[in-house]
Amino acid sequence: MVWLLLFVLLGAWGYQRLTASFHSPEAVLVLGGSLDREQFAADFAHTYPDLPIWVSSGSNPEYAQWVFEEANIDLERVHLDYRAVDTVSNFTTLVDDFKSQGIDRIYLITSDYHMRRARIIGEIVLGSRGISFEAIAVPSDQSPESIDKVLRDAARSILWVTTGYSGSSLRQVQQAAYRRFK
Repeated sequence: MVWLLLFVLLGAWGYQRLTASFHSPEAVLVLGGSLDREQFAADFAHTYPDLPIWVSSGSNPEYAQWVFEEANIDLERVHLDYRAVDTVSNFTTLVDDFKSQGIDRIYLITSDYHMRRARIIGEIVLGSRGISFEAIAVPSDQSPESIDKVLRDAARSILWVTTGYSGSSLRQVQQAAYRRFK
């Protein structure tokens, strides 16, 4: 019975991946955390002039708008979203917005060192809503993030899919307590 369930799950995942490869992305998602990502996205946007661009918790709005204006990107295409507090919430705060707008495939832009973790979270969170993505890495000189961070955020993503809670508010409480008693 377990083998049958595993076979069905793997088959469904494979089918989703196969059908996604035949559809072009309908939007761009830029994960905040590095100014280089926004600059890269502004340049990348020229290649796909009809795609809307979401920047999740990136630089301050004035700077982000300036980056896209300097690249001659129509600001009507750019959606700045500041609800995310970490990488998991970069995805969880926007996934339902994408789904409600009928977006089923996106370009995901983040730094190369951050890509492994972003891919895992994206597969779990976006995949839970039937949204696939094509990852675009922004080159950097940094080493890939630790596997501990990847596993931690994979677990948080699974928690979010199953409960709607990712644990990010618990992290904020922990950090506040640490600062208070420091």
